[in-house]
Amino acid sequence: MNSAASNEDVLKRVRGILARQPFSALLKTEATQASADGRCEFRISIDGNLMQHLGTVHGGVLGYAADTALTFAAGIAYGIPVITSEFKINFLRPVVGELLIARGQVVYKGRSQAVTRCDLFGVKDGTEKLCATAQGTIVVLPEPGSRPAS
Repeated sequence: MNSAASNEDVLKRVRGILARQPFSALLKTEATQASADGRCEFRISIDGNLMQHLGTVHGGVLGYAADTALTFAAGIAYGIPVITSEFKINFLRPVVGELLIARGQVVYKGRSQAVTRCDLFGVKDGTEKLCATAQGTIVVLPEPGSRPAS
């Protein structure tokens, strides 16, 4: 997305891409904020299907939310297709409550890869608590036909 794009336009595009992802639809992921500088926010309502046996949100859900926010942050900043090369996540506390929020942003944007970060919050009774933080490397996908098939 270029900087001339309004945040409303950016959010509309993010929502359109998210709607085409079956796994995001399965988790009922909602894009709630996006800006042309590579910031974004996603929300997932917590229900019993997202829990592990100890009664907290499964770590895989946090991994998905982090990956989504990390990748969308870079995709917004570049305005072209990108994909996750790697990411790591630090779990700080269990997620309990009614909502999971993932906030992503670009830390560094190079020619062909970006470093992004994401903070994940559990919301219980309207209060946010930081539960995990993640960092990722996101790479720009080559244009179709720009390199030979391997």
